Amino acid sequence: MKQQRSVGMCIVLSIITCGIYGLYWVYCIHNDVQEVSGYPMGVDGGMVILLTIITCGIYGLYWNYKMGQILDEARGTPGGTQGILYLVLGLFGLDIISLALMQSELNKFQGYGGL
Repeated sequence: MKQQRSVGMCIVLSIITCGIYGLYWVYCIHNDVQEVSGYPMGVDGGMVILLTIITCGIYGLYWNYKMGQILDEARGTPGGTQGILYLVLGLFGLDIISLALMQSELNKFQGYGGL
């Protein structure tokens, strides 16, 4: 992972930029999860954003679920419930909370915030 990100600062920047930073954040999280887990995902962060826009958010829901599954496996708890949590948050329009939880989990993998 290239750098640690402050969850609070990412949320603030996403709000201030009306979601534009949030798209960059999705890009970074996707690539960081791929690096941490070693799981080949087949698409990069830019393609995730494009597919989410083209499908009017449906691919974003799938991506939330898949990121939860991959993070559970990387943490050593396959079959965990993070994927379902991220999916439900996405269904209720709370994607920013999903991103914050994902970033928090990524920070733990790097020893920032403790695991």
